[in-house]
Amino acid sequence: MKLQALLKKYSNQLTGLSALLILIAYSGKYLLNSYFLWTFALLLATFIGLVPIAFQAVQALKFKQVSIELLVSIAVIAALFIQEYEESAIVTFLFAFGAFLEKKTLEKTRSSIKSLTEIAPSTALRISGEVIDINDVKINDELLVKTGAQIPVDGSIYEGAGFVNESSISGESAEIKKGVGDKVFAGTLLENGSLLIQAEKVGEDTTFGKIIELVEEAQDTKSSAEKFIDRFAKYYTPSVLVLSFLIFIVSQDIKLAITLLVLGCPGALVIGPPVSNVAGIGNGAKKGILIKGGNIMTNFSQTDLLLFDKTGTLTKGKTQVSITKNYGASTELINQVAMLESQSDHPLAKAIIDEIVEFTKVPLQNIEVIKGQGISADHLLIGNEKLLENHQIFLNAQQKNDLIKLQKHGLSTVLIADDKVRLLYGITDEIRPNVKETLTRLKKQGIKELIMLTGDNESTAQSIAQQVGISQVYANLLPEDKAKIVQDYKLAGKKVAFIGDGINDSPSIALADVGIAMSSGTDIAIETSDIVLMSSNFDNLSYAHSLAKSTRKNMRQNILIALFVVIFLLSGLILGNSSGFIGQYVNMATGMFVHEASILLVILNAMRLIPHKKILSKNFPVAND
Repeated sequence: MKLQALLKKYSNQLTGLSALLILIAYSGKYLLNSYFLWTFALLLATFIGLVPIAFQAVQALKFKQVSIELLVSIAVIAALFIQEYEESAIVTFLFAFGAFLEKKTLEKTRSSIKSLTEIAPSTALRISGEVIDINDVKINDELLVKTGAQIPVDGSIYEGAGFVNESSISGESAEIKKGVGDKVFAGTLLENGSLLIQAEKVGEDTTFGKIIELVEEAQDTKSSAEKFIDRFAKYYTPSVLVLSFLIFIVSQDIKLAITLLVLGCPGALVIGPPVSNVAGIGNGAKKGILIKGGNIMTNFSQTDLLLFDKTGTLTKGKTQVSITKNYGASTELINQVAMLESQSDHPLAKAIIDEIVEFTKVPLQNIEVIKGQGISADHLLIGNEKLLENHQIFLNAQQKNDLIKLQKHGLSTVLIADDKVRLLYGITDEIRPNVKETLTRLKKQGIKELIMLTGDNESTAQSIAQQVGISQVYANLLPEDKAKIVQDYKLAGKKVAFIGDGINDSPSIALADVGIAMSSGTDIAIETSDIVLMSSNFDNLSYAHSLAKSTRKNMRQNILIALFVVIFLLSGLILGNSSGFIGQYVNMATGMFVHEASILLVILNAMRLIPHKKILSKNFPVAND
């Protein structure tokens, strides 16, 4: 292990020394006419270059893997055996120099992901003024955040106010006003103000920590193309070794056999698909789009049907009561309503509590949530018309007319009753900006069908759908109904993506080929979905789809480049061996040069995904990939 560490530490110096020795060799031959200096320098350069390559080959053999390093090592040793010192030295140098360039370009490919880890907070400031290591912060610790400082943990503000830039979480560089009671996230920046916060999540448990963890895991999650290439390489590389041996047995031409070893190296083929995925995933992460692996990229690029939840997805989920119809509700009943709704996390419940504002806490018993209908306690019912009818409470003509009128205007409705209908709330939920434009763009990008699924009433659902340009709607659905629709479309042969809030729609998100959560940093959204849109910017959905299509296209390009290079070199070797003309140019050294150049080419091609941008115009082009 010490040797491995040393070789890794001084790899650049060894490559430089190898280049210097090759330069000395050519100087000795052509300037000093010294065959000894020529031979000695080339042998020393070969040895210096071969040691790390052979070491990696041996390490791979311990795991029963026939690696590219093994092919090169055998070829170089055989070249030494037949006194092809020039080719052996050049091949080892090119292999090492190629590895150096690959490392540098791969670092650039991973730059988006690296930038995420670099902005992770490393220290925190106690109220006393003591600076402590981030790992020493505990839950419930009280911390001070000053202007220009990073927020070190996820927590709540208990004193102070300021403007926070949450671009590290959402990808949107916008200052958000925060005050007492508001949540703050680790890794975000306090642009102006001063905050006292109480830590609720620390370290890897913070939203930012989970984002970094998921992005790093996503790099290792392979697409179907990568898995196929891995299986192919597992048999291809040993096959090259066997074929070279057979060619030597039949032809007795050792130079031909070892040249085949070098030309057959599948480096670009192996590295091409994963480097595309790394670049694509990094690009998304930088913009607040978490894509959990290459397989998700592939699936989303092939999606032909998008199913949308309504509340919190097409709409903002920031509900408010706009119309109240009172049919004799007492103050006591209103207190009971507020108390019961405070037990629910439904957006409509929050709107009702905000409307009531002040209420007296009253005891309630027998609280029960009825899926798809509402909530009840003792004699109190809060929900839709079906809930009331199931308890033999019916609307009179005026109440029915009021209900229909509100629903036709696109309002969500909530009925409240004890022995009679007492209240009717009409609740609005603003549609997210750019929804209609984004849906139009998705169609331009190849999505064939857009369908809305909602638990809301038919009239409200149709009103929202008409505004955003969705023609097909399923209304009055329970969560299990949505999941069944997802399953039915999959059985019909559709490639289905479901977009929800990541909380109430987890069964549908799990069942879909691609589950997408519109999120504001909730744990459940990050954990259950395949793609998380960390910001409220709906346009990121079309960006994610555009990025997935570009990444898949880039991956296919890399595979074609790699296959073309291998076929070109092997064809050149075969033709050259028969004609004698091309053969003088296709040898170990040129083969290694082209091999390393092809690896750099696929990496550089993947790097085009790093600045990937979706251009918005009246024609809605997919992307400049």
